Amino acid sequence: MIDKLLTAYKEALFDTDRERALVVVHAALQEGFAPEDILFKLVLPTVLEFEKAVGEGFEINLAQQFMSSQIALEITDEMISKFKKRPVAAGHIVIGTAEGDLHSLGKRIVAGCLTALMIDVTDLGVNVEPECFVAEALAHDAQVIGISAMMVHTARGENGCRKVRQLLKEGGLEEKIKIIVGGAPYCFDHNLYKTVQADAWAANGIAAGSVITELIKEVRR
Repeated sequence: MIDKLLTAYKEALFDTDRERALVVVHAALQEGFAPEDILFKLVLPTVLEFEKAVGEGFEINLAQQFMSSQIALEITDEMISKFKKRPVAAGHIVIGTAEGDLHSLGKRIVAGCLTALMIDVTDLGVNVEPECFVAEALAHDAQVIGISAMMVHTARGENGCRKVRQLLKEGGLEEKIKIIVGGAPYCFDHNLYKTVQADAWAANGIAAGSVITELIKEVRR
């Protein structure tokens, strides 16, 4: 039965059909499946399948990524609200758009995907100062700082990732907090993340999940 539901839910998510995805999930609840099983055996495996498809070159555009992440996020929130006990989060990330940059769509996609993967997300918004990234990461005991930039000058700017790295270094925090970056400039130049002194980068919101999961594990080792 779970295999049949998994196939139906996967098809709905890949089609970004919110109503059909909700029908599948609610049918599973009526069949007696626990919300925990629906999340961990239905929703999360499908998010990972989506991630795998992107990694293998399956054509998924930005709108599909955004819609699928929002569907998964909505269902995740609903299932968690029905849990007898809220699951322990896999980790915590503070995420925001670099100072001087006001783009938010890519960041919102990443936040949705991470929440569906049981990673707590604190969204700092846009035009975030480097000091704010570090202060909020410490306040929330976050393992990762995510910095989004859609313009080359904000990606490379002195008040972006470079300054966050400097602040972490000055505070002796480089082993406790990792940095991931993302956005159009990094897709055009795959080595740019090294230039701006980030620990990693991700090409899209789906792929960010696995990269950030590994960074969290690295901090906790």
